[in-house]
Amino acid sequence: MHRRHRLFSLAAALGLLAFSAHAQPSGYPNHPVKLMVALPAGGGVDMIARLVGQQLQVSTGQPFIVDNRAGASGRIGLPVVAKANPDGYTLMASPASFLTTNKSIFKDLPYDPQADFAPITKLANQDMVLVVKDRKKFPNAASVLAAAKAQPTILTYASSGEGSPQHLAALMFETRGQLQMTHVPYKGGALAINDMLGGNVDLLFAPLPEALPHLKSGKLTALALMSDKRSPLIAEVPTMAEAGIPDMVMQTWIGLLAPARTPRPIVDALNRQVQAILLRDDIKQQLQDVGMEVAPTTPEQFQQTIAQEISLHAQLIKAAGLVPQ
Repeated sequence: MHRRHRLFSLAAALGLLAFSAHAQPSGYPNHPVKLMVALPAGGGVDMIARLVGQQLQVSTGQPFIVDNRAGASGRIGLPVVAKANPDGYTLMASPASFLTTNKSIFKDLPYDPQADFAPITKLANQDMVLVVKDRKKFPNAASVLAAAKAQPTILTYASSGEGSPQHLAALMFETRGQLQMTHVPYKGGALAINDMLGGNVDLLFAPLPEALPHLKSGKLTALALMSDKRSPLIAEVPTMAEAGIPDMVMQTWIGLLAPARTPRPIVDALNRQVQAILLRDDIKQQLQDVGMEVAPTTPEQFQQTIAQEISLHAQLIKAAGLVPQ
């Protein structure tokens, strides 16, 4: 334990030196920074936001305070960031869906995912996994597919909201399987899983970090991973292809952004520091242990990812016959 503490202290000190080696624009930051998460506490986005925020506080000496403003699939929290002063003191950690899928899901989105934000870096990728509570009823992914085809709209699936990764994964499952289920949206992944645990919904396509504690405890069962390879964390769980359901690969991500027009020196300073945090061996291992894969990028690469996925998700939503609300 003492050795681990010394290693953490050394890593933090090195991070501070690395940050100080670059001249910070106008002494940034010289007071607390708000880090918006438009989801409830307890989910994967909140988890990595708090981890990165804690490390930034260590290296900069200023608090990075997570502000959870959940609801309406990001349409409460993201407009607050879009309208904030672009001075680097309001940031947000966001799931992919709020920046990509929402543009096709909602007619009147109260923010522009591309024009209103300055991408800083992707933080992490997450595999999606199909989970159920009733293993006797659904022993494998093929049994879910068969039940959904036999009784259209009878099976229910939870999600963290319209256009969320959970919703998008289920849409892919419905479209590729030529079937129809009933969507039950919640205000966040933790709330969706809670109702799964209560037996109120049949299934959930969840980001692995959110499902993992409940898989380990045995309260939920993973049937298949929406990945091209198995996860060492749940090595016994097949991929969708191995389960007999091809072309079902989906990975979601979490990213860090600022309001548009945030000065580029501040964006670059944050990018350098967050990349240094994510590439530390202890941080990579900590995130791997909960099912996340670190995925730092340049601001330009992140911006390109957002643009590409807006187009790809629009095609999927159109194919699913989903009408924008």
